[in-house]
Amino acid sequence: QVQLVESGGGLVQAGGSLRLSCAASGRTFTMYAMGWFRQAPGKEREFVAAISVGGGNTYYADSVKGRFTISRDNAKNTVYLQMNSLKPEDTAVYYCAARKTIVVLTATQYDFWGQGTQVTVSS
Repeated sequence: QVQLVESGGGLVQAGGSLRLSCAASGRTFTMYAMGWFRQAPGKEREFVAAISVGGGNTYYADSVKGRFTISRDNAKNTVYLQMNSLKPEDTAVYYCAARKTIVVLTATQYDFWGQGTQVTVSS
């Protein structure tokens, strides 16, 4: 239905910033709520941020509130995660995910997943 490709990960110093992008294929991007999740080595995948189909509603994990911003550009079939004031504990593989119609905050309820992009924050 939709193919997702993340990009923008890399190595940054603590306090730095990165902007992740998730490009979606196809013409149905506007039908999907989008989410960002992350998984650190040896830990479970956790919710980071999500955005509704039209972009009017956004949600964030407590650990990233005030530092991360999720946005979407439906004309470009792309969702973004702007990450500021990065901390070493933000180090993880970040995954973009899509769910039909209604935004949710649980990974198991998303239908499609990208391959992930590594974010490493040095201390």
